[in-house]
Amino acid sequence: MKTVIIVQARMTSTRLPGKVLLPVLGKPLLEYQIERLQRVTLADKVIIATTVNPTDQPIVDLCDRLGVAVYRGDEADVLSRYYEAARTYGADVIVRVTSDCPLIDPQIIDTVIQHYFDQQPAADYAANTLRRSLPRGMDTEVFSMSALTAAHQEATAQPDREHVTPFIHQQPERFAMTTVSYDDDQSQHRWTVDTPEDFALIQKILVALYPHCPKFTLADCLNLLEQNPEWRLINAHVEQKKYGE
Repeated sequence: MKTVIIVQARMTSTRLPGKVLLPVLGKPLLEYQIERLQRVTLADKVIIATTVNPTDQPIVDLCDRLGVAVYRGDEADVLSRYYEAARTYGADVIVRVTSDCPLIDPQIIDTVIQHYFDQQPAADYAANTLRRSLPRGMDTEVFSMSALTAAHQEATAQPDREHVTPFIHQQPERFAMTTVSYDDDQSQHRWTVDTPEDFALIQKILVALYPHCPKFTLADCLNLLEQNPEWRLINAHVEQKKYGE
């Protein structure tokens, strides 16, 4: 089976426009994330699913420079964008991550993928987000092409089209779902980039770790925050956007 990581990315984020290409140490955030995704051992390909909006051409240009596959689709209908990207590249299993997670750990992604395969043929979906135990920013979902196809063909509510997987979440009697948890609850951390405060924290972490340890891990990030507990306050007040917002 062909396992494909699909990353949704656009420049028109409402709270922090252009966030995916904000530079740290001269490199855009999305490039850091792509580097990390390319170290996932259980995936065959990384695809950046951006939009047909001309404002997203810089994302395409970055991917062209890095030799990364791109699919351009509907800006509002992210579910359609995911489906068409998966279909275009012949995916059997889809790994969903979002482009605001530049610290995401390849080992975490591999763990979720392996858990999904270990549950076959029973599971349609596996994730580390159903019951949070990891920092926000390590979010990984893995699901079958058949589940994505059903969602694409049947979902009609606007939030279901925008957020890709709620159609699956809402039907546990139809889609068999399984969760992956971390040994130690670290869900209090927020390492996703949606606001200037989020970016300020991520910038500090990258500047501290990347120059001497470009393949840093989740454990490295946790150790760094343990040494600098005041950094957690930078974005502690930021609330995650809710489903449907």
